Amino acid sequence: MTFQGLVSTWQEYRVPFLLAQLALLGVVLSIRFVQYRNAQKSKTLRAPPVRSPILVSKDKNWQEGDNDRSPDPAFREIVKKFDQDEGPLQAKVAGSQKRMPKRVTGVKATKNLGIEEAGNRKILPVIFFSSLTGSSERYARTLTNDIRQSLHRQASNVLEPQIHDLSYIDYDDYFVTPPKPAEGLQYFYLLLVPTYNIDTVLTTFLDNLKETHHDFRIDTAPLVSLAGYSVFGFGDKEGWTTEEQGFCSQAIEIDRWMAKLTDRKRAFPIGLGDVKSDVQSQLEAWKRGVESVMIDISINGSLGEGVRGSGDSLESDEEDVDTTGAGSAASKPRKPTKRIPNTSTNLGDLEDLGENHGLDTGSDADRTQISTPIPVDFTISKNTSTAPQPLKEMVPASSPTFTALTKQGYAIIGSHSGVKICRWTKSALRGRGSCYKYSFYGIKSHLCMETTPSLSCSNKCVFCWRHGTNPVGTTWRWQVDPPDLIFSGAKEAHLKKIKMMRGVPGVRAERFQEAMRIRHCALSLVGEPIFYPHINEFVQLLHADKISSFLVCNAQHPEQLESLKVVTQLYVSIDASNRESLRKVDRPLHRDFWERFVKCLDIIREKRFRMRTVYRLTLVKGFNIEDEAEGYAELVARGLPCFVEVKGVTYCGTSSSAGAGLTMQNVPFYEEVTSFVEALNTALGRRGLDYGIAAEHAHSCCVLLASKRFLVDGRWHTLIDYEKFFECLESGEEFAPEDYMGPLTPEWATWGHGGFDPADERVYRKAKKVAQEMTRSTDREDEA
Repeated sequence: MTFQGLVSTWQEYRVPFLLAQLALLGVVLSIRFVQYRNAQKSKTLRAPPVRSPILVSKDKNWQEGDNDRSPDPAFREIVKKFDQDEGPLQAKVAGSQKRMPKRVTGVKATKNLGIEEAGNRKILPVIFFSSLTGSSERYARTLTNDIRQSLHRQASNVLEPQIHDLSYIDYDDYFVTPPKPAEGLQYFYLLLVPTYNIDTVLTTFLDNLKETHHDFRIDTAPLVSLAGYSVFGFGDKEGWTTEEQGFCSQAIEIDRWMAKLTDRKRAFPIGLGDVKSDVQSQLEAWKRGVESVMIDISINGSLGEGVRGSGDSLESDEEDVDTTGAGSAASKPRKPTKRIPNTSTNLGDLEDLGENHGLDTGSDADRTQISTPIPVDFTISKNTSTAPQPLKEMVPASSPTFTALTKQGYAIIGSHSGVKICRWTKSALRGRGSCYKYSFYGIKSHLCMETTPSLSCSNKCVFCWRHGTNPVGTTWRWQVDPPDLIFSGAKEAHLKKIKMMRGVPGVRAERFQEAMRIRHCALSLVGEPIFYPHINEFVQLLHADKISSFLVCNAQHPEQLESLKVVTQLYVSIDASNRESLRKVDRPLHRDFWERFVKCLDIIREKRFRMRTVYRLTLVKGFNIEDEAEGYAELVARGLPCFVEVKGVTYCGTSSSAGAGLTMQNVPFYEEVTSFVEALNTALGRRGLDYGIAAEHAHSCCVLLASKRFLVDGRWHTLIDYEKFFECLESGEEFAPEDYMGPLTPEWATWGHGGFDPADERVYRKAKKVAQEMTRSTDREDEA
């Protein structure tokens, strides 16, 4: 039959064919419907559904013995079987919650490694090495013997280490599917690897780590069961001077891929040693750190808080402000949060709280507490309250202030103190530079602890980073914690935060080890440290532990300042040169703020021969820069401090700062700061004052003016001899700042050299680096 014949046949019979198909479909549907109805009828004729024993137990009318009297035989059988298997029904009523369906919490459960008790954990160190000339093997075998002898004396839970050559093992046995540990045992990997510019077994090993991570058939973190890992690299700085140029590059790559495969279980920062200079000392320091970590794991059962998922440390110019770059938390859409009425602006202004401020604190007890009369400073008001008021905590653990400060990274000590590590500490740990205190005074940021014994302040400065979070007040009206509690708590919290950095990429092992010994304390975190009633006792505890003290006050408490004993360096914040500017910038609570300010400057003048004194000027465009150099010079002439620090304000970008009248337009450029410093230096010279520009730290936008008391033979000596300071202190005799004057200020820190330590690695933001490269390119074209 031809194609045209088929078409004609279809045209002739298509209608009957389609009707037949519809009829067949109707018959099938009818049959299915009848079957469904029959099934429903059969269900209704069956016995009633058996009730769950758990539900029966909740029936108020159910009594013991009702199971046997039930008219439903099926139900009696079910209950009888339940009683035989699970015990009497009535005895199971109290435990009925255990038989409920499993609750889904939305949190991924961690793998059970079969280790329940921390004290029962056994740690087995496994040392891997690679060597062509035999040097790395000798170091690895020496390390094995040292760990065996050292840990045998210190920790019985750390077993005798194993050692393997990467050339003779099957990678799948250790780095794809690690050896299955016995119950109560975890492996700890140590990798000692050199770096070569030729293809070696390390090249194959690195390729294997990459392939393992990217292989879709293998878990992305197959080594998550490890207790931890750490890497030490051997390099030669004659061939590769820096890490960017290839120094220990293969060790750094292995460390990075091991972090991925173990789900970031870097237990100790990577160690790097130059085989022609410091390899022995670096390896020894790394070994001590690794041993301490293994002991901690054997005791506590884990790497500790902050290691897993710690990620990169903050590198912005603001301490803890969310960045808006790609991948940051700020760039992601945020869910709307439920706001608490009337708390956004009044939270920090506790001095102004009263029963009519509309602050809803939740419970009746809290409302009663806030509505009680607030102690009043007699110097600013005639209204006094003679009724004794019970002392309460400055920052209770249940308060919004506590929540806000801890969210910002503070550790609250006791009821009114705090500690926090700044971004410069994180930067110094990674070899990316310390803050201006290192350039000016020789303080390494990773050896410095930032703390305050008082979170309260008597000012509400427009540039303060902690608007709405720290309390304010003019008198101490809270309970007082003893100084030894604050001291021990601050040290413990600081070291805990340092330990949280050991899993951060780029942290240097030797600096991490150094950071475990606190050498300096900056009493300038937030609030007013001199406000604490036992500040002298607290400073004495610092000095007894050989920790130097840098104390900053806001020039509003002359009585406390006058009674202050010797500190290593005493700061006073000079935020304006006249009464009106000071009122606008510092927004003080005292009505006689200017009189207090001037009196504090007079006290600084008296103390300048007993301790190093410093004026700290924070420049804010539109507030205290324009045409105020002469006024600042008058204030310097009044107090004659040893040093004058001039620093541009750091804008934190918060809405509270905007509400205070501060925007990015108020942040001066470094060129504007240096121009102001030169104008101030000229104004001081016209008054016959012996000052000069001694040092700078451009990255902090900070410049140091120093008294020529510290200019010896035409060279500045702004650094501090800390050992000499403690010797003078322990002698019991009076001494002057010149008695603990340190060595020469390094050339790179002096005026005109930028102030960045060349031993560190300067890291630029991408946009800033591109702009600088374009500038250098333009300069070269101009020279050509």
